[in-house]
Amino acid sequence: MKALLAASLLALAPIVAFAQSEVAAPADDIRDEAPVVVQGVLPGPGLWKVAKGNHVMWILGTQAPLPKRMQWRSREVEAALAASQEVLYAPTLRLTVETGGFFRSLLLVPKLYGARKNPDDQTLRDVLPAALYARWLPLRERYLGRGRKAERMRPLFAAQELWEEAMDDNGLVQGGIVGPVISRAVKAHGLHETRPSKAIKVTDPKALLAEVEHAQLRDTGCLEKTIERLEAGSDHLRRRANAWATGDIEALRALPDLSQDRACTEAAIDSPMLRKRGGEGIDQALEAAWLAAAETALAKNASTFALLPIADLLSADGYLAKLQARGYEVSAPQ
Repeated sequence: MKALLAASLLALAPIVAFAQSEVAAPADDIRDEAPVVVQGVLPGPGLWKVAKGNHVMWILGTQAPLPKRMQWRSREVEAALAASQEVLYAPTLRLTVETGGFFRSLLLVPKLYGARKNPDDQTLRDVLPAALYARWLPLRERYLGRGRKAERMRPLFAAQELWEEAMDDNGLVQGGIVGPVISRAVKAHGLHETRPSKAIKVTDPKALLAEVEHAQLRDTGCLEKTIERLEAGSDHLRRRANAWATGDIEALRALPDLSQDRACTEAAIDSPMLRKRGGEGIDQALEAAWLAAAETALAKNASTFALLPIADLLSADGYLAKLQARGYEVSAPQ
Protein backbone atom coordinates (compact mmCIF):
# COMPACT_ATOMS: atom_id res chain seq x y z
CA MET A 1 0.00 0.00 0.00
CA LYS A 2 2.91 2.32 0.66
CA ALA A 3 4.00 1.86 -2.96
CA LEU A 4 0.42 2.44 -4.14
CA LEU A 5 0.18 5.66 -2.17
CA ALA A 6 3.53 6.84 -3.49
CA ALA A 7 2.44 6.11 -7.06
CA SER A 8 -0.83 7.95 -6.52
CA LEU A 9 0.89 10.96 -5.05
CA LEU A 10 3.26 10.95 -7.98
CA ALA A 11 0.23 11.57 -10.17
CA LEU A 12 0.41 15.09 -8.79
CA ALA A 13 3.70 15.43 -10.65
CA PRO A 14 3.34 13.56 -13.97
CA ILE A 15 7.03 13.37 -14.78
CA VAL A 16 7.68 11.35 -17.87
CA ALA A 17 9.72 8.27 -17.24
CA PHE A 18 11.81 8.80 -20.34
CA ALA A 19 13.37 5.39 -20.50
CA GLN A 20 9.91 3.80 -20.61
CA SER A 21 8.09 6.65 -22.61
CA GLU A 22 8.91 3.38 -25.09
CA VAL A 23 12.12 -3.87 -43.64
CA ALA A 24 11.97 -0.03 -42.54
CA ALA A 25 9.19 2.07 -44.07
CA PRO A 26 10.49 4.55 -46.67
CA ALA A 27 10.96 8.15 -45.55
CA ASP A 28 8.13 9.24 -47.87
CA ASP A 29 5.67 7.57 -45.48
CA ILE A 30 6.13 10.34 -42.93
CA ARG A 31 5.79 13.21 -45.38
CA ASP A 32 2.34 12.48 -46.80
CA GLU A 33 -0.35 15.09 -46.29
CA ALA A 34 -2.36 12.68 -44.16
CA PRO A 35 0.17 10.22 -42.74
CA VAL A 36 -0.94 6.89 -41.36
CA VAL A 37 0.80 5.39 -38.36
CA VAL A 38 3.53 3.05 -39.58
CA GLN A 39 3.36 -0.63 -38.64
CA GLY A 40 5.59 -3.66 -38.81
CA VAL A 41 9.25 -4.18 -38.01
CA LEU A 42 10.99 -0.80 -37.77
CA PRO A 43 14.52 0.20 -36.72
CA GLY A 44 14.05 3.28 -34.55
CA PRO A 45 16.84 5.87 -34.41
CA GLY A 46 20.55 5.15 -34.34
CA LEU A 47 22.64 5.65 -31.22
CA TRP A 48 24.56 8.76 -30.19
CA LYS A 49 28.13 8.13 -29.06
CA VAL A 50 29.96 9.94 -26.27
CA ALA A 51 33.62 9.00 -25.85
CA LYS A 52 36.73 9.85 -23.90
CA GLY A 53 39.82 7.76 -24.53
CA ASN A 54 38.79 4.11 -24.72
CA HIS A 55 35.58 4.64 -22.75
CA VAL A 56 32.28 5.05 -24.58
CA MET A 57 28.65 5.77 -23.80
CA TRP A 58 25.91 4.82 -26.27
CA ILE A 59 22.73 6.90 -25.93
CA LEU A 60 19.30 6.03 -27.25
CA GLY A 61 16.95 8.96 -27.78
CA THR A 62 13.47 8.05 -26.57
CA GLN A 63 10.19 9.43 -27.89
CA ALA A 64 6.57 9.36 -26.82
CA PRO A 65 4.12 8.61 -28.23
CA LEU A 66 5.09 5.85 -30.65
CA PRO A 67 3.10 3.74 -33.14
CA LYS A 68 1.10 1.17 -31.19
CA ARG A 69 1.58 -1.60 -33.76
CA MET A 70 5.27 -1.18 -34.50
CA GLN A 71 7.75 -3.92 -33.72
CA TRP A 72 11.11 -2.41 -32.84
CA ARG A 73 14.06 -3.94 -34.67
CA SER A 74 16.40 -3.37 -31.75
CA ARG A 75 19.50 -5.32 -32.80
CA GLU A 76 21.84 -2.30 -32.58
CA VAL A 77 20.56 -1.43 -29.11
CA GLU A 78 20.77 -5.04 -27.93
CA ALA A 79 24.37 -5.32 -29.15
CA ALA A 80 25.34 -2.10 -27.35
CA LEU A 81 23.66 -3.34 -24.18
CA ALA A 82 25.42 -6.71 -24.37
CA ALA A 83 28.79 -4.95 -24.56
CA SER A 84 28.04 -2.56 -21.69
CA GLN A 85 28.44 -2.75 -17.95
CA GLU A 86 25.82 -0.22 -16.89
CA VAL A 87 22.49 1.32 -17.96
CA LEU A 88 22.01 5.00 -17.16
CA TYR A 89 18.39 6.14 -17.22
CA ALA A 90 17.03 9.63 -17.73
CA PRO A 91 16.64 11.65 -14.52
CA THR A 92 13.32 11.54 -12.70
CA LEU A 93 11.59 13.16 -9.77
CA ARG A 94 10.63 10.84 -6.91
CA LEU A 95 8.17 11.38 -4.08
CA THR A 96 9.00 9.23 -1.09
CA VAL A 97 6.08 8.92 1.30
CA GLU A 98 6.08 8.00 4.97
CA THR A 99 2.57 6.81 5.79
CA GLY A 100 2.92 5.39 9.27
CA GLY A 101 1.63 1.97 8.32
CA PHE A 102 -0.78 0.01 6.14
CA PHE A 103 -4.06 1.00 7.82
CA ARG A 104 -3.17 4.68 7.89
CA SER A 105 -2.45 4.40 4.16
CA LEU A 106 -5.93 2.99 3.58
CA LEU A 107 -7.48 5.99 5.31
CA LEU A 108 -5.73 8.34 2.87
CA VAL A 109 -7.00 6.69 -0.33
CA PRO A 110 -10.31 8.63 -0.48
CA LYS A 111 -8.39 11.89 -0.28
CA LEU A 112 -6.39 10.91 -3.36
CA TYR A 113 -9.59 10.87 -5.36
CA GLY A 114 -10.71 14.16 -3.84
CA ALA A 115 -7.43 15.79 -4.87
CA ARG A 116 -8.22 15.09 -8.53
CA LYS A 117 -11.38 17.20 -8.43
CA ASN A 118 -11.67 20.97 -8.61
CA PRO A 119 -12.22 22.55 -5.16
CA ASP A 120 -15.73 23.59 -4.09
CA ASP A 121 -17.49 21.39 -6.68
CA GLN A 122 -16.34 23.62 -9.52
CA THR A 123 -16.28 22.40 -13.11
CA LEU A 124 -13.86 23.19 -15.90
CA ARG A 125 -16.34 25.77 -17.17
CA ASP A 126 -15.95 27.56 -13.83
CA VAL A 127 -12.16 27.49 -13.59
CA LEU A 128 -10.98 27.91 -17.20
CA PRO A 129 -10.89 31.17 -19.16
CA ALA A 130 -13.88 31.24 -21.52
CA ALA A 131 -11.72 31.14 -24.66
CA LEU A 132 -9.78 28.09 -23.42
CA TYR A 133 -12.97 26.29 -22.40
CA ALA A 134 -14.34 26.88 -25.90
CA ARG A 135 -11.22 25.16 -27.31
CA TRP A 136 -11.58 22.28 -24.82
CA LEU A 137 -15.17 21.42 -25.77
CA PRO A 138 -14.65 20.07 -29.33
CA LEU A 139 -11.67 17.96 -28.21
CA ARG A 140 -13.62 16.66 -25.22
CA GLU A 141 -16.52 15.69 -27.46
CA ARG A 142 -14.20 14.04 -29.97
CA TYR A 143 -12.21 11.95 -27.51
CA LEU A 144 -14.29 11.75 -24.30
CA GLY A 145 -17.86 12.04 -25.50
CA ARG A 146 -19.92 14.08 -23.03
CA GLY A 147 -16.96 13.94 -20.64
CA ARG A 148 -18.92 14.41 -17.41
CA LYS A 149 -16.16 12.83 -15.33
CA ALA A 150 -13.46 15.02 -16.87
CA GLU A 151 -15.57 18.18 -16.44
CA ARG A 152 -15.18 17.93 -12.66
CA MET A 153 -11.42 17.25 -12.78
CA ARG A 154 -8.69 19.77 -12.20
CA PRO A 155 -7.16 20.90 -15.52
CA LEU A 156 -4.05 18.80 -14.80
CA PHE A 157 -6.04 15.56 -14.61
CA ALA A 158 -8.49 16.52 -17.36
CA ALA A 159 -5.46 16.98 -19.62
CA GLN A 160 -4.21 13.51 -18.73
CA GLU A 161 -7.62 11.96 -19.41
CA LEU A 162 -7.91 13.72 -22.77
CA TRP A 163 -4.37 12.81 -23.82
CA GLU A 164 -4.71 9.11 -23.05
CA GLU A 165 -7.91 8.79 -25.06
CA ALA A 166 -6.45 10.78 -27.97
CA MET A 167 -3.40 8.50 -28.11
CA ASP A 168 -5.54 5.37 -28.17
CA ASP A 169 -7.82 6.77 -30.89
CA ASN A 170 -4.83 7.66 -33.08
CA GLY A 171 -3.09 4.29 -32.88
CA LEU A 172 -0.32 5.61 -30.63
CA VAL A 173 1.07 4.47 -27.31
CA GLN A 174 3.05 6.21 -24.56
CA GLY A 175 5.28 3.29 -23.62
CA GLY A 176 5.80 -0.45 -23.77
CA ILE A 177 8.16 -0.56 -26.76
CA VAL A 178 11.60 0.50 -25.51
CA GLY A 179 11.24 -0.45 -21.83
CA PRO A 180 10.81 -4.23 -22.24
CA VAL A 181 13.92 -4.50 -24.47
CA ILE A 182 16.03 -2.67 -21.88
CA SER A 183 14.63 -4.74 -19.01
CA ARG A 184 15.38 -8.04 -20.75
CA ALA A 185 18.96 -6.97 -21.49
CA VAL A 186 19.56 -5.82 -17.92
CA LYS A 187 18.43 -9.22 -16.65
CA ALA A 188 20.27 -11.23 -19.31
CA HIS A 189 23.61 -9.48 -18.88
CA GLY A 190 23.43 -8.54 -15.20
CA LEU A 191 23.87 -4.86 -15.97
CA HIS A 192 24.16 -2.30 -13.20
CA GLU A 193 21.30 0.22 -13.31
CA THR A 194 21.68 3.88 -12.36
CA ARG A 195 18.61 6.09 -12.00
CA PRO A 196 19.57 9.69 -11.26
CA SER A 197 16.79 11.41 -9.37
CA LYS A 198 15.73 14.24 -7.16
CA ALA A 199 13.69 13.08 -4.17
CA ILE A 200 11.01 15.02 -2.35
CA LYS A 201 10.38 13.39 1.01
CA VAL A 202 6.80 13.68 2.22
CA THR A 203 6.56 13.04 5.96
CA ASP A 204 3.03 14.44 6.27
CA PRO A 205 1.01 12.87 3.42
CA LYS A 206 -2.33 13.50 5.16
CA ALA A 207 -1.55 17.20 5.52
CA LEU A 208 -0.27 17.39 1.94
CA LEU A 209 -3.41 15.79 0.54
CA ALA A 210 -5.61 18.08 2.62
CA GLU A 211 -3.75 21.09 1.21
CA VAL A 212 -4.00 19.79 -2.36
CA GLU A 213 -7.71 19.03 -2.02
CA HIS A 214 -8.51 22.68 -1.32
CA ALA A 215 -5.68 24.48 -3.11
CA GLN A 216 -5.93 26.29 -6.42
CA LEU A 217 -3.16 24.82 -8.57
CA ARG A 218 -1.67 26.83 -11.41
CA ASP A 219 -2.44 24.03 -13.84
CA THR A 220 -4.41 25.79 -16.56
CA GLY A 221 -1.22 25.89 -18.67
CA CYS A 222 -1.02 22.08 -18.60
CA LEU A 223 -4.44 21.69 -20.20
CA GLU A 224 -3.78 24.56 -22.59
CA LYS A 225 -0.56 22.96 -23.88
CA THR A 226 -2.31 19.60 -24.23
CA ILE A 227 -5.10 21.25 -26.22
CA GLU A 228 -2.53 23.11 -28.32
CA ARG A 229 -0.74 19.85 -29.12
CA LEU A 230 -3.96 18.14 -30.18
CA GLU A 231 -5.13 21.19 -32.13
CA ALA A 232 -1.90 20.96 -34.14
CA GLY A 233 -3.50 17.81 -35.47
CA SER A 234 -3.04 14.10 -35.17
CA ASP A 235 -0.88 14.34 -38.32
CA HIS A 236 1.88 16.05 -36.31
CA LEU A 237 1.78 13.36 -33.63
CA ARG A 238 1.90 10.63 -36.25
CA ARG A 239 4.78 12.28 -38.13
CA ARG A 240 6.95 12.45 -35.00
CA ALA A 241 6.05 8.90 -34.01
CA ASN A 242 6.75 7.66 -37.54
CA ALA A 243 10.03 9.59 -37.71
CA TRP A 244 11.31 7.85 -34.55
CA ALA A 245 10.08 4.46 -35.73
CA THR A 246 11.80 4.77 -39.11
CA GLY A 247 14.97 6.33 -37.68
CA ASP A 248 14.53 9.62 -39.58
CA ILE A 249 16.54 12.01 -37.40
CA GLU A 250 16.26 14.88 -39.88
CA ALA A 251 12.47 14.64 -39.79
CA LEU A 252 12.59 14.78 -35.99
CA ARG A 253 14.81 17.87 -36.19
CA ALA A 254 12.32 19.52 -38.54
CA LEU A 255 9.21 18.69 -36.51
CA PRO A 256 8.85 20.87 -33.40
CA ASP A 257 8.43 19.04 -30.11
CA LEU A 258 5.09 20.36 -28.85
CA SER A 259 5.17 18.27 -25.70
CA GLN A 260 3.02 19.43 -22.83
CA ASP A 261 5.13 17.52 -20.31
CA ARG A 262 7.02 20.53 -18.97
CA ALA A 263 3.87 22.61 -18.48
CA CYS A 264 2.13 19.74 -16.69
CA THR A 265 5.17 18.96 -14.55
CA GLU A 266 5.55 22.58 -13.53
CA ALA A 267 1.85 22.76 -12.68
CA ALA A 268 2.30 19.92 -10.22
CA ILE A 269 5.62 20.73 -8.62
CA ASP A 270 5.71 24.53 -8.81
CA SER A 271 3.20 24.87 -6.00
CA PRO A 272 3.54 26.00 -2.39
CA MET A 273 2.66 22.48 -1.20
CA LEU A 274 5.70 20.85 -2.81
CA ARG A 275 8.07 23.80 -2.85
CA LYS A 276 8.08 23.92 0.93
CA ARG A 277 8.75 20.18 1.01
CA GLY A 278 11.94 20.42 -1.05
CA GLY A 279 10.69 21.09 -4.55
CA GLU A 280 12.95 24.07 -5.25
CA GLY A 281 15.40 23.97 -8.16
CA ILE A 282 14.24 20.61 -9.52
CA ASP A 283 15.35 21.14 -13.12
CA GLN A 284 18.88 22.11 -12.12
CA ALA A 285 19.11 19.27 -9.60
CA LEU A 286 18.00 16.65 -12.12
CA GLU A 287 20.43 17.90 -14.77
CA ALA A 288 23.33 17.94 -12.29
CA ALA A 289 22.46 14.43 -11.08
CA TRP A 290 22.44 13.01 -14.61
CA LEU A 291 25.65 14.71 -15.69
CA ALA A 292 27.45 13.54 -12.55
CA ALA A 293 26.23 9.97 -13.10
CA ALA A 294 27.26 10.10 -16.77
CA GLU A 295 30.80 11.25 -15.96
CA THR A 296 31.14 8.60 -13.26
CA ALA A 297 29.96 5.89 -15.67
CA LEU A 298 32.27 7.06 -18.45
CA ALA A 299 35.21 7.02 -16.08
CA LYS A 300 34.68 3.51 -14.70
CA ASN A 301 33.07 1.56 -17.58
CA ALA A 302 34.50 0.54 -20.90
CA SER A 303 30.96 0.85 -22.24
CA THR A 304 27.79 2.40 -20.82
CA PHE A 305 24.29 2.46 -22.30
CA ALA A 306 22.10 5.49 -21.58
CA LEU A 307 18.62 6.77 -22.38
CA LEU A 308 17.47 10.37 -22.77
CA PRO A 309 14.51 12.02 -24.49
CA ILE A 310 15.38 12.53 -28.14
CA ALA A 311 14.30 16.17 -27.89
CA ASP A 312 17.12 16.69 -25.37
CA LEU A 313 19.65 15.04 -27.67
CA LEU A 314 18.63 17.31 -30.55
CA SER A 315 18.71 20.46 -28.42
CA ALA A 316 21.58 22.90 -28.95
CA ASP A 317 21.97 23.36 -25.19
CA GLY A 318 21.02 19.88 -23.97
CA TYR A 319 22.99 17.17 -22.21
CA LEU A 320 25.18 16.35 -25.19
CA ALA A 321 26.25 19.97 -25.55
CA LYS A 322 27.18 20.06 -21.88
CA LEU A 323 29.21 16.86 -22.12
CA GLN A 324 30.98 18.19 -25.21
CA ALA A 325 31.82 21.38 -23.32
CA ARG A 326 33.44 19.19 -20.65
CA GLY A 327 35.79 17.65 -23.18
CA TYR A 328 33.93 14.55 -24.35
CA GLU A 329 33.75 13.60 -28.02
CA VAL A 330 30.14 13.47 -29.21
CA SER A 331 28.98 11.79 -32.43
CA ALA A 332 25.46 11.71 -33.83
CA PRO A 333 24.02 8.55 -35.45
CA GLN A 334 25.23 7.90 -39.00
